[in-house]
Amino acid sequence: MDGTVVIDASRVLAGPLAGQILGDHGAEVIKVESFTGDDTRAYGPPFVHDTAAYYVGLNRNKKDLALDLSRPEGISLLFDMLESADVLIENFKMSTWKKWGVNDFSEISERFPRLIHCRISGFGEEGELGGLPGYDAAVQALSGLISINGEPQGDGLRIGIPLVDTTTGMNAAMGVLFALLERYRSQKGQRVEVTLYDTALALLHPHTANVLHGGNAVRAGNGHPNIVPYDLFSTKTTPLFIAIGNNRQFATLCQRIGDAQLAEDPRYKHNKDRVSNRDALKARLTELLSTFDSVELFKELMAIGVPCAPVLSVEQALALDHTRTREMCVELDNYRGTGIPVKLARTPGSVRLAPPAIGQHTTEILQRFGLTETQVTDLVSDNIVQSSAL
Repeated sequence: MDGTVVIDASRVLAGPLAGQILGDHGAEVIKVESFTGDDTRAYGPPFVHDTAAYYVGLNRNKKDLALDLSRPEGISLLFDMLESADVLIENFKMSTWKKWGVNDFSEISERFPRLIHCRISGFGEEGELGGLPGYDAAVQALSGLISINGEPQGDGLRIGIPLVDTTTGMNAAMGVLFALLERYRSQKGQRVEVTLYDTALALLHPHTANVLHGGNAVRAGNGHPNIVPYDLFSTKTTPLFIAIGNNRQFATLCQRIGDAQLAEDPRYKHNKDRVSNRDALKARLTELLSTFDSVELFKELMAIGVPCAPVLSVEQALALDHTRTREMCVELDNYRGTGIPVKLARTPGSVRLAPPAIGQHTTEILQRFGLTETQVTDLVSDNIVQSSAL
């Protein structure tokens, strides 16, 4: 992505994550913030030098321009930057765009014909919910995600990470890449639209597939609606998640834990039988597993091709040797973060810049877009931009 200029004018999670993904793989990402900064700078504790760790986790490999978009001069400056930028990522309300004189997004395409305009919103602009603000937990509730998460006997539960926001950010980065590839062929930009609502519905496999083909969306706790045994089991020590995907794996599991004949029982021989008799099977497996050490059994089962894992804390997972081997913890000066999950063999991503302070690169960015030092100083004096470097 080296040589690709991305204006990240988004806030909170999905947009900033998309910008970070592109930045990790070489794009020049310019974060445009208000003078008070992205809301997530306050989402703490914990804090890193008065900035929340939440913000730190979403904004590396970016340079920062503090710009007052409430003033016409600020909007004009943003539009001037878009003349030579490749990508704009934003999640402004439509009413905000209208204040800026944009009544239809086709006007953006007409003015900037090569621009990839990545727009992120809660529900899109049309339809019953069009234009409404979207928040991860609320969309989890509305889409059905909460209804299928949790124990069958209890209430639904919010999934413990901002899954919808995060996946929307990934979809946004993927959409930008699709559009950039198409532009290479057509020489034309286009709008990329991703919404939290669309993303949440797309995440609901296999529940949506089951419902659309005559089945039900059931809350199965740690279990799987379509596969058994695919569940969390108690052991002598910590719980062990066993994720059986086929009959061979099931037979291997039964033999190793001391009841090879269980795999030949007509109630459990095939997955459809195991799904119909899941409660009885879980009770028997729990009984057999009660004498095993979770970590030791994990090593043995994985060695013979049975997928499983002990339940670790986040702290334990980050401390694993394999996390270090996979370079999934990175450090740069005082910055610490998770690594880059997409590994390219010839052009790997890298962490080059720690998350920026508000206006840290204002002068550098504006001069990069052709402004003189005097012009930048005047903009700072007029309170159109703010520079922490001055």
